[in-house]
Order: sequence, then structure tokens, then C-alpha cells
Amino acid sequence: MTAKKTLALILFLAAGSGLHSQSFREEQMAHVRVAKAYEEKSGIVMARLETRSLDLSSLEIFMRAFKKERKLEIWGRDSLQPQFVLLGEYRICRTSGNPGPKRKRGDLQIPEGFYHIDRFNPWSQFYLSLGINYPNRSDSLLSGTTDLGGDIFIHGACVTIGCLPMTDDRIREIYLLAVEAVNSGQEKIPVQIFPVRMQGDGYQALLDEYAGDESLLAFWRMLEEGFLYFEMNKTLPLITIDKEGRYCFY
Repeated sequence: MTAKKTLALILFLAAGSGLHSQSFREEQMAHVRVAKAYEEKSGIVMARLETRSLDLSSLEIFMRAFKKERKLEIWGRDSLQPQFVLLGEYRICRTSGNPGPKRKRGDLQIPEGFYHIDRFNPWSQFYLSLGINYPNRSDSLLSGTTDLGGDIFIHGACVTIGCLPMTDDRIREIYLLAVEAVNSGQEKIPVQIFPVRMQGDGYQALLDEYAGDESLLAFWRMLEEGFLYFEMNKTLPLITIDKEGRYCFY
């Protein structure tokens, strides 16, 4: 490690040295790949947070993915402030399946809907990975099957059969941000996955292409409501799932 990288890492760790959940960062950094992520990306992340006047010790993040555009956004805020600011936009290396939600094992679909990170895997066969809580209750109620599959991740490498692969280099930065958010006390990191950015010409083209599928259009209109809530407010709605599997936003 160069002297410059060493100093950046020391400053980064010092900036987030609160006692709450400190063991989570330490536990993660005990793994070689996570330590490498901190070595390579801490300076970049610290500079980005400083530019946006965000405090590492109170960082919260959420992630938003668009399948058609192959983009993953990470938004951040101070936990004491309501609004998020964009921290970074990352290209998804590869996608699989078609527009529409994942409804069964082996369909190659990337899920669509409102999720959260439910596990960290620092020894993943795809370098580093963040697990998404698919299937959620909406998926289970709307799928019509009991075998929905699972093990959907945001991960390194550039292969997928339903996950969001980011390459090893990009996942280092994404994983580090997720570790720091949990280390700062965030209990759940929201992840929103859409077929396309849900406004403008791209969205209209999608609606036109699938004009004959009323069920799918209704599903996307439901997702659109959650998308537009954030676009207008830069805050996250309270999301519940009703008995029919529909997302409800408050």
C-alpha cells in the first residue's frame, strides 16, 4: 500500500470511529477482499462524502437499479436529514431475462420491486456480494408458485442468471459504502429495482411494447408510484404490502 493510500485509509477509519456497530466493520475487514476494498476505495469514498457534506458516522444509503439502462445508483444522506443526494452511478456489467418481475426459479429474470440488503458475503464466488431479500411477500403472493428461487445478489464479476453483476472493481466501492452504512447504525439498506427509468420516452416505449399485457402494465404502474415518490421528494416512502401483494406507499 502506498503512503497516500495508507493515509487515506487511516483518515477514513478515523472519520467513522464511533462505537456503535464498530465490530461490523472490523469483522468485515478481517476478510482479505474487504480489506482490499478499503485500501483501494476509501479515499474515493471519503472525497465523495465530503463533497456532498455527508458525515461518515451518520451515513445512510439506498440503492436503485434500472435494468434497461444497466445502471445502479447509490444515494446517501445524513441519518438526521430527510433528503438523499446521489453518491454514485455504476454500470451493471450484464443482465439476463426480459422486462418484468422474477416469478419462479430458473426464469433468468432479475427481480423488480422494493427490497433490502439482507446479507453480506465477503468470500463470495463472485468476489464480494450483497444479498437481496428476494422473494419478498409481494413476490410470494403474486407469483402463483411456491418455487420462486432465491440467492439474488449485487456482486462482482460479470456473469448473471438473475443477479446484478458490477465487476470486481465496482463492487469494492459499493460493498464499502454498504459496510459503512451498517457500521453507522443503518438496520436495512433499501434496494429498488425497476425495468427502466419510470418516466420519459424510455418508459413510454416499454408500456407501448407490452400494451397487450394488462397484468404486467398494472404491476409497472404500481412500481411507478414508488419511483415518482422518490423523484419528487428525494425521500423514501413508507412501503407496505397488502393482502393481494400490492405495494402501498405512504
